Amino acid sequence: MAQNVLGEELQPCNFDPLTGFYRDGCCNTGAEDLGVHTVCTRVTAEFLTFSASVGNDLSTPHPEFGFAGLQPGDQWCLCASRWQEAFDAGVAPPVVLEATHAATLEWVQLDDLKAHAL
Repeated sequence: MAQNVLGEELQPCNFDPLTGFYRDGCCNTGAEDLGVHTVCTRVTAEFLTFSASVGNDLSTPHPEFGFAGLQPGDQWCLCASRWQEAFDAGVAPPVVLEATHAATLEWVQLDDLKAHAL
């Protein structure tokens, strides 16, 4: 079983919209997940604007990929490096620690995640 950043069993992040690199509702990761989509976040309008400004528009629907676009309040498995980038810019979205994969700790400090925990 995968572990979260608290050393416990990884909990699901969200099923609507369906998130995760593997689209299993969890922030699981593996060798093929080059983006390390491991941080379970609750996106904010401020974060979505920031993400679009740095080249990752998560708000615009892409029905061809089964993606309706994110709205503030949606929970989403975010790339660990993008969360860190948003943290450095002062716009990191809140984090669900129980659903954030332990691999995140290779990119992000646990204290920073805890400071943004829901």
